[in-house]
Amino acid sequence: MTVRIGTRASKLALTQTQQTADQLAAVGGFPVELVHITTEGDVKTGSLSQMGGTGVFVAALRDALLQETCDVAVHSLKDLPTGAALGLTIAATPKRVDVRDVLCSRDGLKLADLPHGAKVGTGSPRRAAQLRAARPDLDVQDIRGNVDTRLGRVPGLPGNAGDARGDLDAVVLAAAGLERIGRLDTVSEFFEMDVMLPAPGQGSLAIECRTADAPRRAGSTEGSQGVLAQALAALDDEDTRLAVTAERAVLARLEAGCAAPVGAFAFRKGSMLYLEAAVCAVDGSRTVREKKATDGLTEVGATLLGIEVAELLLAAGAAEIADLAAS
Repeated sequence: MTVRIGTRASKLALTQTQQTADQLAAVGGFPVELVHITTEGDVKTGSLSQMGGTGVFVAALRDALLQETCDVAVHSLKDLPTGAALGLTIAATPKRVDVRDVLCSRDGLKLADLPHGAKVGTGSPRRAAQLRAARPDLDVQDIRGNVDTRLGRVPGLPGNAGDARGDLDAVVLAAAGLERIGRLDTVSEFFEMDVMLPAPGQGSLAIECRTADAPRRAGSTEGSQGVLAQALAALDDEDTRLAVTAERAVLARLEAGCAAPVGAFAFRKGSMLYLEAAVCAVDGSRTVREKKATDGLTEVGATLLGIEVAELLLAAGAAEIADLAAS
């Protein structure tokens, strides 16, 4: 049995999928092969929010699973819509890596040191809103492209190709992506949570498969107890699953689209699960931020925590300061 693993063809997607494939093969003892899938987000240009948000990177991979072109798909979890996909299951959330956003700037400048009117690029309304809240004087520009292309727009960064554009003073990216492709040397500042809350699920992968092939949960007759299911179960990290479940429950309760300026971060410490979330006005003029904790260390408990924090955000005016339905 060869397990076919679907992936986008970008450098980051291929890298994180190959790492996952190697782990699955090592645990399950079966051969694996990567199946390259072209998504709408890889083909179209323009603003991510106008294209339909990060979900455009997911649909083709999910179709490939349902059509049995591949057996497993590896996603960046923050790209997955919160709604369930009929016939599919997130079978594993491997241990999360660094969740933070980072600044990659010319001359190693930190956010506070960028000159007035500096041009900072990001494709994320969430990052743009929090940048403007921290530095209203910046010229925040909407950009697209893979990680190397974005880094190439900042002059002098380590590893930039000779044909790099170099037309921006800085870009904001996820630490996780830079770590996976070996370009953390471009980082000038790691943002702490009080400056920039990450996207729900940031730093985590989601390994998705057909529900019939997913690990069978206790007390359920759905799923499988086969070799693939056992390998997927072995890759699942409980603390990561609890954290991202809480974060994604915030989005779901807010009925927030993929491009809504919402940040969330949850983590387990001892017998408690902690969650902080924020909704920002896109122009940076207002932010509502709430936090809460629970000792309910189950997926239901994590979901309820996310809903409670979302309710606090709505009560504080989240829907009035941001277009939560932004797709």
